[in-house]
Amino acid sequence: MNWLNYHHLLYFWTVAKEGSISRAAASLHLSQPTISGQLRQLEKSVGSKLYERHGRSLRLTEVGQVVFEYSDEIFSTGRELMERLRGTQQGGSQTFTVGIPDFLPKQVAFRLLEPVFRMPQKVSLVCHEGKLTDLLAELAMHRADLILSDSTVGSQVSVKAYNHALGESGVSWVASRELAEILRPGYPNSLKGQPLLLPTQNTVLRRSVEMWLERQDFDPNVSAEIEDSALLKLLAAEGLGVAPVASIVLRDLQERYGLHSIGSLEGASMQFYAISVERRVTHPAVKAISEAARSQLFRI
Repeated sequence: MNWLNYHHLLYFWTVAKEGSISRAAASLHLSQPTISGQLRQLEKSVGSKLYERHGRSLRLTEVGQVVFEYSDEIFSTGRELMERLRGTQQGGSQTFTVGIPDFLPKQVAFRLLEPVFRMPQKVSLVCHEGKLTDLLAELAMHRADLILSDSTVGSQVSVKAYNHALGESGVSWVASRELAEILRPGYPNSLKGQPLLLPTQNTVLRRSVEMWLERQDFDPNVSAEIEDSALLKLLAAEGLGVAPVASIVLRDLQERYGLHSIGSLEGASMQFYAISVERRVTHPAVKAISEAARSQLFRI
């Protein structure tokens, strides 16, 4: 194949995204016979079938899947280009939309987003909090530029996204000043029987803490499981228990919540990622976050 008709490729990509020729025709405002004819032309160009019919539905062949992956990147990049140009041409502030999963520690999110406010160009920051799956859907529809997370997007997720490592932090136990002073001298044995305030089971931090507890060989006294990281810290600040946090924000937690470190969880860690639809980071705000995280916050 010496050349590729990108109109044909767009029709193919739209059919794959919409799931049928009829829905693609409605989306593109074209007739179904027109799209069917264009698909046949594309198959002729590539020299292979791209779809197989199963009842009333179409399924991608092995070659069709390869063509779809490349076309998805081509048109995603095209949208990125137009959005970037619109932001440049408008001359005003460029909107930068970030998704923050509800389980991500808010102090970590704050520290990661700080560099955006120091950028030379005007950037209007919009933050959405929610479930990671919902935020990924927003990312796939280009309603978000970035997701900050403590876990990667795996191959089992249908959204095509890229994980950009930002850094790694240790984990520490914190409590109110009075409780921390009592528990610190005999740590870690002093935690036996103490009420533990833990994140819920669906979080990376919870799994890391549970592995550490198993190595200590004592049964934890879990008094609460809290999904919202801010509420978890407020409960600990009131002296209601001991909570695990990312070590990189210990100073922030002491200043803002009056929480003090009891001791670190040896062997436990948290990784943080920027998730985007860009294979290579080009958005200036994403670049600012990545560079500051690696050079200052995490010091990789």
